[in-house]
Amino acid sequence: MDRFDGVKVLLTGAGSGIGRATALRLVAEGAAVYGVDLSGEGLERTAAAAAGPGRIVTGVADVSDEAEVMESVRAAAGALGGIDVLVNAAGIHRSTPVDRLAVADMERLFAVNVVGTAVFCREALPHLPDGSGVIVNVASSAASHGNPYMSAYAASKGAVLGFSLSLAAEVAHRGIRVVPVSPGSVATPLAGPHVLPPDLDTAYYARIRALFGTAQPEQIAGVIAFAASRDAAYLTGAEIRADGGSHI
Repeated sequence: MDRFDGVKVLLTGAGSGIGRATALRLVAEGAAVYGVDLSGEGLERTAAAAAGPGRIVTGVADVSDEAEVMESVRAAAGALGGIDVLVNAAGIHRSTPVDRLAVADMERLFAVNVVGTAVFCREALPHLPDGSGVIVNVASSAASHGNPYMSAYAASKGAVLGFSLSLAAEVAHRGIRVVPVSPGSVATPLAGPHVLPPDLDTAYYARIRALFGTAQPEQIAGVIAFAASRDAAYLTGAEIRADGGSHI
């Protein structure tokens, strides 16, 4: 496949999970990728695994730090010779009952998931080409489907979803597409056994298990690649919910 030949992609969260799988998929399809992550070791593993006609350059940054985001976008544009596509896959997860919810946890969730996404969009937009630029923001099915103990996380991803839809309307006059992708349960480090405290009743989750089971990061990467490609040229401001049927 050559959908991304010559396409320059700035990708956050590239050090693991969905971000890593997306980086590998895009490089395999010919993209030049600038991968950002807080973990330098994670980025090294991603770069070592990348194979295909494309290439990957990496840079360590905290997406919740405005100055580091601004520098990352400058570095990406310089290293790649521009930016055609922005994929915001960086994110963190918290599962906490409301009666144990700490303000610091809520603030951190919004700093990474919402503010980081928004600032990357703000800084990347001047670089994106009119008529073909694309932004893909990774939200979550939790934004529109109730899950016990995930109210704070769901609120942050709901904000990502709402931000993305409004941004799509705002930049439509430039011909730039904005597509939020909302995964369900995915086998990534964010979804390990540490996510839910052991004393909580998790029977609810057994009842809403996705019809297709837990997704692999590569399955979500395929959806993101579609959303970012010219195959989705008529798609903007519409959520793609890749949840294996858990909403049914």
